[in-house]
Amino acid sequence: MAAAPEQAIDVLASLEQRITRAVEVIVNLRNENERLQEHANSIEREKESVEHERDEAMMRAAELEKEKAELQERVRQLLQEVEELRGERKQVKSRIEKLLSQLDLLSAS
Repeated sequence: MAAAPEQAIDVLASLEQRITRAVEVIVNLRNENERLQEHANSIEREKESVEHERDEAMMRAAELEKEKAELQERVRQLLQEVEELRGERKQVKSRIEKLLSQLDLLSAS
């Protein structure tokens, strides 16, 4: 009957080893889970930061597009004004040439 208590002790020792290994695995898994959770939180914060930067960039791009459209309109207006001034200058030049030719006629007579 001495074999039975030894078997019980061996079974108990084996169970104790398996429980010890299970506890170690659980502790390791909890540590790994905590590390992964911290990593996930870090990635989430980085994602939020990148999204914020993207939103700001999109707002700035919209502002720049609006400013571009305003500048294009201003350029169009200025070009139109330049053309009008050129036309007026031609008219003034033509009138001055007519006046000068009339003065020349008066001087010649």
